[in-house]
Amino acid sequence: MRAAEKAHRELSRALHPDKYASAGASERRDALNKAADVNEAWRIVRDPIRRAEALFALAGIPVGETKEPKPEPAFLMDMLEMREALADARAKKDVDAVRKAGAGIEARKKSAEEKLARGFSAGENLEKLVPLLGELRFYRRFLEEVAAIEEDAA
Repeated sequence: MRAAEKAHRELSRALHPDKYASAGASERRDALNKAADVNEAWRIVRDPIRRAEALFALAGIPVGETKEPKPEPAFLMDMLEMREALADARAKKDVDAVRKAGAGIEARKKSAEEKLARGFSAGENLEKLVPLLGELRFYRRFLEEVAAIEEDAA
């Protein structure tokens, strides 16, 4: 990730609009478009879900919430129970319970990200990794809700 960050910084400097202030209009526009592409690529690399989507797309595997297999019923039940516990903690204004639930999901999210990374690196059957992307979407929504509850409590 550090190499990608360094490359992003170097490209951002090289393509900065100020460097093209005296250039022609088409050259300035090209530099601005390239800078926008570099920034978008950096956002994709930094976001585990968008990064996985891009890697699946490069492998020719269609992804997206409507194209992915449905999560396993046991996973859905587990997430439902976690959401109910989160709702109870919110109603009771139990910020410690909210943080604990968030920490548990954060650990699961990290585990799913690591499994995806290992699978992509090892060249596994990528189709088998697609359900992990769905799990990450659930975890992200849960953690967004945790952050909102913590923000409301502050």
